[in-house]
Amino acid sequence: MTDATKLVEFMELVGRLKHVKRTGWILSKITEPETISGHMYRMAMLSFLVDNKENLDKVKIMQMTLIHDLAECIVGDITPHCGVCPEEKHKLEDEAMQKICELLGDKGPQVLTMFREYEHQQTPEAQYVKDLDRLDLIMQAFEYEKRDGTPGKLQEYFTATNGKINHPFVKRLAEEVNTQRDALANIPCNNKS
Repeated sequence: MTDATKLVEFMELVGRLKHVKRTGWILSKITEPETISGHMYRMAMLSFLVDNKENLDKVKIMQMTLIHDLAECIVGDITPHCGVCPEEKHKLEDEAMQKICELLGDKGPQVLTMFREYEHQQTPEAQYVKDLDRLDLIMQAFEYEKRDGTPGKLQEYFTATNGKINHPFVKRLAEEVNTQRDALANIPCNNKS
C-alpha cells in the first residue's frame, strides 16, 4: 500500500492540471483557454468510442489519455514555440514522470511504462492516443474560431496536424471537423487531416 502522504502529494500535483492553461492557446491570445486537464478529459471520453471489434485495448487507451500530459503538472505545457528542443522536452518530462511515479508506490512503474510507451509511440494504442491528441487540438481550435467569430484564425493548428492523423475512425472525425470548419468560414475544402 502506498503511503497516504505521498498520495496526497500526487493529488496536489494532478490538481495543478485543472488550473494550468494550455500554452498554445495563450500564445494564440485565446480568451479563457482550456486547461491541460480539460484536454485530457475529452481525450479520455473519446476513448469510449474505440470499436470493440478492433484489436485495441480500450482501457489502456483511456489510461494513456489520462497519463500522456501528466508531467506537465511539474514542467508546464512546453510547446515548439517555447524554445526548448524536443530532446530536452522529453528529458524534462521523463524526469518529472519519474518523480510523480515515485509517489504511486507499486503502481508507479506501470504508469511510467505507459507514459514512455506513449512518448515512443511503440504500440497501436499509443498511436491511437496520439491521433486523439491531434483530433482534440483541431476540435478545440474549431470551437474557439466558432465561439470568437474568427474563422481561419487558428489555421496553424490545422496545418500542424494535416496528414498526421492515421487511424481511420479518428481521421474520419477530423475530416468532419474540417468540413464543418470550412462550411462555417466558406473556405474551400483543402484542410483534410
